[in-house]
Amino acid sequence: MNIRAYLKPHCGWSLGVRAIMRKYDLEFEDIDVFNDRANYDEMARKSGQPLSPCVEIDGIMLADVSGEEVENYLLANDLVKPNDARAEEPINVGCADGENEKTATKTIRFF
Repeated sequence: MNIRAYLKPHCGWSLGVRAIMRKYDLEFEDIDVFNDRANYDEMARKSGQPLSPCVEIDGIMLADVSGEEVENYLLANDLVKPNDARAEEPINVGCADGENEKTATKTIRFF
């Protein structure tokens, strides 16, 4: 599989996606959308929306997903086999308080 994951360094949902990749021992490209504006712009263009995480698996974009949703997609499409391993992180937890505000665009007033 070719997996490209558009993630933030510390957001709960991004940590959950990474945990699923480790649980199934999947190689993936971890693309930082928090510290690199070009990566964020690419994610928004390819997914058609501004929210992360987004995970592209063999050309199919899963937009604004949790680790749980990525795992469900992988299992439902027989891309991985079920296993009893536990994810190292919670797979369906949002960003910590204030995390989204750090990435929000500040409104500029011209009056």
